[in-house]
Amino acid sequence: KTHPILLTRTPYSVGPYGLNAYKTRLGPSPDFEKNRYIFVFQDVRGRYMSQGEFVNMRPHVPKLPGSSESIDESTDTYDTIEYLVKSLPGNNGHVGQWGISYPGFYTSAGAIDSHPALKAVSPQAPIADWFFDDFHRNGAFVLPMGFSFFSSFGKARPVPTTESAGGFQFPTRDGYQFYLDLGPLSNVDARYFKDEIGFWNDIEAHPNYDAFWQARNILPHLKNIKAAVLTVGGWYDTEDLYGPLATYEAIEKQNPGISNGLVMGPWYHGQWAGDDGSKLGQAEFGFPTSLWYQQNVLLPFFEHHLRGAGNGYMPEMTAFETGANRWRQFATWPPAEVVSTSYYFGQDGLLTTDAAKVTKGADSYPSDPRKPVPYTMEITNNWARDYVTEDQRFASWRPDVLVYRSEVLKDSVTLAGPIPVELWVTSTQSDADWVVKIVDEYPGLLGSTGRNRDSRENINSGRQELVRAGVIRGRFRDGFQEPKPMVPGEATRVSFELSDIFHT
Repeated sequence: KTHPILLTRTPYSVGPYGLNAYKTRLGPSPDFEKNRYIFVFQDVRGRYMSQGEFVNMRPHVPKLPGSSESIDESTDTYDTIEYLVKSLPGNNGHVGQWGISYPGFYTSAGAIDSHPALKAVSPQAPIADWFFDDFHRNGAFVLPMGFSFFSSFGKARPVPTTESAGGFQFPTRDGYQFYLDLGPLSNVDARYFKDEIGFWNDIEAHPNYDAFWQARNILPHLKNIKAAVLTVGGWYDTEDLYGPLATYEAIEKQNPGISNGLVMGPWYHGQWAGDDGSKLGQAEFGFPTSLWYQQNVLLPFFEHHLRGAGNGYMPEMTAFETGANRWRQFATWPPAEVVSTSYYFGQDGLLTTDAAKVTKGADSYPSDPRKPVPYTMEITNNWARDYVTEDQRFASWRPDVLVYRSEVLKDSVTLAGPIPVELWVTSTQSDADWVVKIVDEYPGLLGSTGRNRDSRENINSGRQELVRAGVIRGRFRDGFQEPKPMVPGEATRVSFELSDIFHT
């Protein structure tokens, strides 16, 4: 028999290496191994055992008719597939590609100007634009993620090797205190990296969304895609939430007529391939969501496009509805039945849809950079994974956090899609980070009035579950290329968007 090829290109090592060294796992799920594919793994150019020079998020080079082709991840993938279908015995001439996170970016790049044999691709948690994915959130730099990642990944590899570079050894588990004591960002290189991490120097040299970062935005290049596409992401992915949503949207706009679907589940980064997806942190979903997706969406997608099995039907959007804990499928995203609703901040911490209840006035709070609000209560020097479902009472109790509450909901309310935020702010300083969180507050024994009163106290009583959080650095309020200082004491409009949610 002949079998389809399933390709993964990665900067994280295809090891173990050697004729008698085998992976313990080959496919996106065990079902792929049972169904028999030809699994191919490739170290990308300049990583581990591949020759050449590695370039982080290598910029795409648009191809001009009649010109000699420059090297990028699209051409490297094309050449790889050309070799595979001609050289591997027993292949059926159909190739699929998949990968999570950085390998998700290589999957997206491989789909551009698709090789004729490439029939199906699944970019999963793909990096799309590295200024917005991972390291910057509307201009606010995510220090613990960038520091931890590049302390090992950023080290040079002058010659091919099977060995990893090794990571930074923190002197403490308390990352909050470690980064507070670090001082200015320049101390990272002065104290620890010692000019050995080239891309860290690039990050320091390019704090704004300049040509360096714009070249590392693959979204405008996602064109001439002939393969079917299934992009996968997690609502609770703290690293690459922007990537899958933006990738799906860019492919949809720039490749009319192709099969292009999106899956968003209740997962942390890569959880859909890591565990059964029945819970995350303090949130429980009632059943193994990862297994449902693997068996009902991912495997049928590749089986149809690489073998011709099944009818090939795939809805535009397969989304897990958190809170209600169920899978839903839609022809468009956001769903066609969404109704735009405005919520206003009111006096005495009121959150209301009634603009008539909002009077003139302002709320104030102190902001002390020496005692910043932590994003998690977890004591870790790593980038915390489960904080996206964490109880937010630790934040709402602080004097430097404003809380606005709606009335107790009499009926369920479902939020779907992105959440635009508009703030009018005044600061005593020339810059500030503005953080907005949407929280689902559980009933509980709250105060002597018995508001939200539940007859029985339980583990969720009064829990303030984080649904979505977002941040913008004030100097980027009018754009990310040319920052502008805020004028102390001047009322200023600051607007940005919280990434999509689907929560009841």
